[in-house]
Amino acid sequence: MYAVGSTNGVLVLEIGSREATWNGIEINLGFEPQLIDKQIFLHELDLQRNLEPLLCDPPLTFGTNRVIVIDPGHGGSNVGTQSVLDGRFEKEFTLDWGRRLASLLETNGWTVFLTRTSDVMVSNYDRVTFAVAHHADLFISLHFNAAPDREKETGGLETYCITPTGMPSNLTRGYSDVWSENLANNAFDAQNLQLAVRVHAAVLRATGLEDRGVRHSRFETVLRGQQCPAILIEGGYLSSPHEANLIESPEFRQKLAEAVADALK
Repeated sequence: MYAVGSTNGVLVLEIGSREATWNGIEINLGFEPQLIDKQIFLHELDLQRNLEPLLCDPPLTFGTNRVIVIDPGHGGSNVGTQSVLDGRFEKEFTLDWGRRLASLLETNGWTVFLTRTSDVMVSNYDRVTFAVAHHADLFISLHFNAAPDREKETGGLETYCITPTGMPSNLTRGYSDVWSENLANNAFDAQNLQLAVRVHAAVLRATGLEDRGVRHSRFETVLRGQQCPAILIEGGYLSSPHEANLIESPEFRQKLAEAVADALK
């Protein structure tokens, strides 16, 4: 294992592994670092898209006229996953999380728009066009996760941003992963990563959930067409009895909202 540091923080990588850590939180590289003739070799795209934004670029800042679109996942007939405890749907918990977060962000000087404010179906396309029409400076999509029935103990926090062009995704969810694809949101690769690690770290600290990492993906979500820094948060597993119990608690959802809001101060 090797550490690379700057005034921004410390990145620790392991030869032969795509998993790395940034200031103690898990991130995922596109390619495995190699040791050749006792020298560390990193893929050029990892240097440009993962290391430089974290180690070298100025930290992410927000202007005075700050507009954010919060996207409570699912809604209406698109129910999302179900709680293993009582069958309640993901769509209910994401909406509550979004409302709580919006209220906190407004007190912190953000102009906040929600892609939905009630139990209605909103397509991914409409969520993207909504953010573009409102000239969003940031976009955050809120979700909860699920694992197959045989993996009831799987849990933790995951945060996603779009995969940079030319790199493989960390997760595909059955969708094609075309490395050469250049998506609209790839224009914000560096800011996406900075936003993801900032929010991910804050939620981990606040909740104590297992760190499942900041990940890149091209799967068919609201991130692909965004024209501003954008991330998707999976705030725990409704398939885990322990985490479903937390997620069903209003106090826990308030804790999630406060953590994201604190990360954006």
